[in-house]
Amino acid sequence: MPGKKSPVNNSQALLRIYRILRLHFGYRHWWPGETPFEVMVGAILTQSTNWKNVERAIGNLKRRNLLEANKMARLDLKELARLIRPSGYFNQKALKLKAFLAFFLAPPISGSVKSMRKIPAARMRELLLSVTGIGPETADSILLYALGKPVFVVDAYTKRVFARLGFTPEKIGYEDLRKFFEQNLPRSVRLYNDFHAQLVELGKNYCKKTPQCAACPVKAGKHCAGVNA
Repeated sequence: MPGKKSPVNNSQALLRIYRILRLHFGYRHWWPGETPFEVMVGAILTQSTNWKNVERAIGNLKRRNLLEANKMARLDLKELARLIRPSGYFNQKALKLKAFLAFFLAPPISGSVKSMRKIPAARMRELLLSVTGIGPETADSILLYALGKPVFVVDAYTKRVFARLGFTPEKIGYEDLRKFFEQNLPRSVRLYNDFHAQLVELGKNYCKKTPQCAACPVKAGKHCAGVNA
């Protein structure tokens, strides 16, 4: 198990950090999206960009009434790329969306979110990772935020924060970091959902590449060792 603390201490410390962050930022109400399918599309579009750009791309699709799998699948690749241009890397993302749509509309899912939810999380994760353009973070975002599966999503912010806190090695891999959270937290979709959102806020506002430790709510809570990554 990565980290310097015992599993019991890890569990207690993680929950304490979560409570500090929630008190500071408030409940985050993630993931922004009107439907599970919109969340899945957003999870792909948010790769290597910020959410404001994703919102603009999704807005383009909504204005054309195209945020439905069958309609989007019928779109010409160039037209799809044009509509999602604000999300950046739009040509690659158009290909990724087409690959995901082919997967989503084919058996065993056949365009049904309900069918996806019936598939066990581990198997669904394998299926998602087999789709071109879907890596672990995107797959786990779909599992947690669109399908309500208890899978903890980690990202660059999570890695940076917990390396600085001294819980995990700086070069820890994605899977080891995900397991660190899942093995030390209760299996709760609501907790996993909001904890990840809280860590994104912490990373964006305080635990930046150049850390803003003086104002950090976690440092104020006497958890952060103030280690610069």
